[in-house]
Amino acid sequence: TEGNGKLPKVVLNSVHGSVAEIYLFGGCVTSWKVENKDLLFVRPDAVFNGQKPISGGIPHCFPQFGPGPMQQHGFARNMNWAIADSGNDEGNPVIALELKDSPYSRSMWDYSFQALFKVTLDSKCLSTKLTITNRDRKPFSFSSALHTYFHASVSGASVKGLKGCKTLNKDQDPTNPSEGKEEREVVTFPGFVDCVYLNAPSELHLDNGLGDTI
Repeated sequence: TEGNGKLPKVVLNSVHGSVAEIYLFGGCVTSWKVENKDLLFVRPDAVFNGQKPISGGIPHCFPQFGPGPMQQHGFARNMNWAIADSGNDEGNPVIALELKDSPYSRSMWDYSFQALFKVTLDSKCLSTKLTITNRDRKPFSFSSALHTYFHASVSGASVKGLKGCKTLNKDQDPTNPSEGKEEREVVTFPGFVDCVYLNAPSELHLDNGLGDTI
């Protein structure tokens, strides 16, 4: 269907009532509604013009996370993805988006690759999986992330599951973070926080402060 800025958008509907929306520009999931509550957040100043990445939802960081030799977070969130496959698993929609190298990507990162982004919508679960395949004759290295924005109340939000993790606190000086260890069972956000957790477990619990635990 046609989304904001007339950009093409895919809408997934589960028989259980949950809904997800994905823009082909950037391969960005912008909405995930369970019982009509959107658990994802898109910034009010997000631009839908096909020129700048969409600020919110689940934008891609590939082949670089953060700053580096190319533009911030790489180019995958700034390119048009294609629908590679779609299906249905017992009433739950499944879709795979594909991104391949182009003159635009090669101007920053001169490799042949395939990025496959699979999204599965269940009654109360959104599953995302990013697979990168090297299609070149030379090896390459990369970093990636699904940089999720969750809808939350900052004063009420908290995260469980990080106790014992080594931390790199970037609050005071982002270029020289201080090392530490998380001692709290429940991490809250009383003020500005910019902290990296190393070797975090695969499962964390986010209480968004709005009545939902993700």
